[in-house]
Amino acid sequence: MEKKTPIVVGIGELLWDLLPTGKKAGGAPINFVYHASRLGGKGYAISAVGDDKYGEEILAELDKNHIQYLIEKVPYPTGTVQIQLEKGIPEYVITERVAWDHLSPTADAIDLAEKADAICFGTLAQRAKQSRETIQAILSFAPEAAYRLLDINMRQHYYNKELIEESLYLANTLKVNDEELEILKGMFELKGTEETLAKWFLEKYDLRLFVVTAGANYSAIYAKEGFSILPTPKVEVKDTVGAGDSFSGALIISLLRGKSLKEAHKTAVETAAFVCSQEGAWPSYDKEI
Repeated sequence: MEKKTPIVVGIGELLWDLLPTGKKAGGAPINFVYHASRLGGKGYAISAVGDDKYGEEILAELDKNHIQYLIEKVPYPTGTVQIQLEKGIPEYVITERVAWDHLSPTADAIDLAEKADAICFGTLAQRAKQSRETIQAILSFAPEAAYRLLDINMRQHYYNKELIEESLYLANTLKVNDEELEILKGMFELKGTEETLAKWFLEKYDLRLFVVTAGANYSAIYAKEGFSILPTPKVEVKDTVGAGDSFSGALIISLLRGKSLKEAHKTAVETAAFVCSQEGAWPSYDKEI
């Protein structure tokens, strides 16, 4: 019997990254979907855009990249993020009161969640009450076996402990970078090594995976039954926009397609390194990694 193509869903911010070199489509959950779909998944984006030129253009970008979507048009502008690069490292200024702050739990979105093999969400898209309630409602319909990935994405002032705890109880996989891990450590008043922290989160919130990316140094994936640590490949960095999201997308789709934790980790590392060598979060690539 032919294996079913995994259904991967990203809920949250869909926006234009306004880079010094021009605008690129992005938004962490949708970046996740882009790369998961490139590596063999059936990708869906759940978000909202404005009835404006940026909205039309980003929907065309989704069509061009064969990402299916449930996108509402709402009376707010399409999301944008101003990005300045310092030695390839992005600094973000995120526009407020935009379309993706106003998501609704549509029947189609709930139907999709019930069929999903993986759903990616973050804290940024939950900064506004309406989208927070919508995202949490949709997640509650995901199958028990599905990966529910919280890619925490701490940006500016758009997070707090209450929101993170609410999200952790809905998730079964947590991804953080090394800077975010330090914030969590202080927020939850924890001490100890990275492995100690990982074990605490795995047990406390009954997670399947705890993922840490540490930029140019290494990445680590902790599970209750073991762990994997790999160095970050050395590449000529164009920018790191979307690299962490590509790591997440490659990791989850690889696991859904039957790879071991170590094999899936290797694919995730290689995918993120490739994205760092390109401009923007959605570089084109044809071959499977």
